[in-house]
Amino acid sequence: MASVDVEMVKCACQDCVCVIPVAKAVSRDGKAYCCDSCAEGHKDHPGCDHAGCACHG
Repeated sequence: MASVDVEMVKCACQDCVCVIPVAKAVSRDGKAYCCDSCAEGHKDHPGCDHAGCACHG
């Protein structure tokens, strides 16, 4: 069985608790975010829509 190393990172949004694979992260200004809403500071959307987050919309 092959093993796969998946590096995980916490979303850089202060209110968010998401931990996502680095390969799927949205990168902005050298920081990793779980989605475009968090990366854009929730300008057009109140939260990330991931259940359990303080920034859940």
